[in-house]
Amino acid sequence: MANILETKNVTKSFRNQLALDNVSVHIPKGEVYCLLGPNGAGKTTLMKIITGMIHKTSGKVIFDGKEWERDALNDIGSLIENAPIYGNLTALENLKVVATLRKVPLNHLESILEQVGLENNKKRSKDFSLGMKQRLGIGMAMVSNPKLLILDEPTNGLDPIGIQELRTLIKGLAKKDITILISSHDLSEVEHLADNIGIISGGKLLLEEKYNNENLEKLFNEIVGGV
Repeated sequence: MANILETKNVTKSFRNQLALDNVSVHIPKGEVYCLLGPNGAGKTTLMKIITGMIHKTSGKVIFDGKEWERDALNDIGSLIENAPIYGNLTALENLKVVATLRKVPLNHLESILEQVGLENNKKRSKDFSLGMKQRLGIGMAMVSNPKLLILDEPTNGLDPIGIQELRTLIKGLAKKDITILISSHDLSEVEHLADNIGIISGGKLLLEEKYNNENLEKLFNEIVGGV
């Protein structure tokens, strides 16, 4: 299967400290790729490079068969750290702000709200639960109908109900042929979602493979514990 995204020997240094060390990932189209690693492993740094939030020190990013350029962001949606939600606006109004900024039509926004389970919700978003805010953030990332959706630790801080709702949402999006890149250190959650996994620690990609429902905790500890 063709890859929607590849990185080739991507390196990132911050003040002479190596955050990413020759990282090469391969993310197949239409699948869920889970990037696993402990806190500080380099997961968010890699995602910020892919989305143009920070510059790489060296290496290449290939998106949809071409070397990454800024217009690739038209086909990439992301939720990294906190969603830029306007608390005094409703979910629909927040989507309209994003659509206006990205110069995309407004006629599909109700459909997005249905997908993220926030249709007919008239509350101001400041009154949303954390799980609802996460789903709104994903909806905002979907406004441009992206080919690739990037979610950084999307279940952080959610209660079991919020996690289940988010899991259902992600599985539903994957069925629509949207490629999804998720970072996580929650191994049990990854077991429910992953088609492919990459394990990163200390800025190095230690393993990349198709996930075959093996004991992920055991595999993770063998790989990361052996560094």
